[in-house]
Amino acid sequence: MARQETFSSRWSLILAAIGLVVGTGNIWRFPRIVAKNGGGAFLIAWFVFLFLWSIPLLIAEFAIGKTTRRGTIGAITKLIGPRFSWIGGFIGFCTVAIMFYYSVVMGWCLRFFVSSLSGSLFKTSADVFWNSFITSSWQPIFFHAIAISLGAVIVLRGITKGVERANNILIPLLIIMLIVAAVRALSLPGAVDGLNFFFSPDWKVLTNHRVWLEALSQSAWSTGAGWGLILTYAVYMRQKEDIVLNSFLAGLGNNSASLLVGLAIFPAVFALAPQLGVQPREVMQVTGPASTGMAFIWMPRLFAQMPGAKFFTSIFFLSLTIAALTSLIAMIELAVRNLIDLGFKRSRALVFVWLAGFFLGVPSASKMAFFENQDWVWGIGLLVSGFFIAFTVIKYNPRKFRDKCINTEYNDIKIGVWYEWIIRFLIPAEFVILLGWWFYQAIAYYEPHAWWQPFRTFSVGTCLFQWGAVILLFIILNGQIAKKLDHSDRVQNEA
Repeated sequence: MARQETFSSRWSLILAAIGLVVGTGNIWRFPRIVAKNGGGAFLIAWFVFLFLWSIPLLIAEFAIGKTTRRGTIGAITKLIGPRFSWIGGFIGFCTVAIMFYYSVVMGWCLRFFVSSLSGSLFKTSADVFWNSFITSSWQPIFFHAIAISLGAVIVLRGITKGVERANNILIPLLIIMLIVAAVRALSLPGAVDGLNFFFSPDWKVLTNHRVWLEALSQSAWSTGAGWGLILTYAVYMRQKEDIVLNSFLAGLGNNSASLLVGLAIFPAVFALAPQLGVQPREVMQVTGPASTGMAFIWMPRLFAQMPGAKFFTSIFFLSLTIAALTSLIAMIELAVRNLIDLGFKRSRALVFVWLAGFFLGVPSASKMAFFENQDWVWGIGLLVSGFFIAFTVIKYNPRKFRDKCINTEYNDIKIGVWYEWIIRFLIPAEFVILLGWWFYQAIAYYEPHAWWQPFRTFSVGTCLFQWGAVILLFIILNGQIAKKLDHSDRVQNEA
């Protein structure tokens, strides 16, 4: 059998894992959700779900990937049988569908970084600049093309020379820039008000069920638990790597990065917003199209009020760009890994994913309504993916999974029966509650009179229609996919 690449060290694996979980959502969504849900009290609920949803699923993904050495489709097939290949197909497609528009987001970040660096961002108001850019017939597509191409070039070089090397450079750089931004923000007059809001809990807030649901949502999306990305990187783990320790490091690394972002954003907003005659919470809670209001409209306006505006705005948007790129790399690798399992060579698989990523991302780059629909459908779809990961463990048998896939000879940290209880009962219950809550919001607030229609932007109907179409397609192709995987395995074993 041909020798498979592996990450050269635990450090490289953890940096890659942190790179995939720390994305644009940490920088522009996390502060907004914290501000919307009472500041410091939200952090408590958010940390609770790190241990009751995210880390258990990260453990499952690390264990599945390391045990099977296959991408999402091959891993599910190998673990619980060829009848369930479609589950791995849905998990993989859900994340790839996000890739199609995530590269568009990276393109936005890249455009604003270039503009802040050149100074053109400050020649007009931020909202005018944003509207001019987003309604341009070519700019979003052009920068989307650059973004998907950057990610593809890195993945083409393989795991050690591409993914590992890129993350070894980009993640420390990202952390350094966030520390610089935090230090500068904390030195501003009035910054202490931001710190007080960020860390001082209002305990009454925790009696509101909405805060807990928002905390669970943020933890699920921010850590990437259940996306299949950690599973994909786990394919390249060294045999002696500890699954449980790496899962905790990845989860805690993500939350630490979010807190570091908060240390940069909250003090800056509370110190600078009054200079514009606006309330800090108004800035923090603004959404705008595709929840971009704070990142692309308010932050440039705020940074313009401080000395060194060009430098710190450039740092902010370069941080966004790096966070987006490291996550995009993982999404591309997930798609490529699945195609490799089906018999493709890496170079051929990469070209296919690169072209598909570009062309299928153009609609999101061209039309904001399409972008928002895809973000709605596949963002919530990730909760379904998380449930499918848990279902896979349940189908395999949680006790057997714990004994044979997690608590192996190389795991210094052993997990007990509590893990079986969380996977078998708690995560399915959380999934049902969370999915029901998001669907309730769609019916009550977004599309109250057309919630069932499949072609409305934020309807329940559009989720069920698109998920159903993808699941049906993979069920129809299930037998062929399983045969292709089996043939590919035999070819690799004979090589």
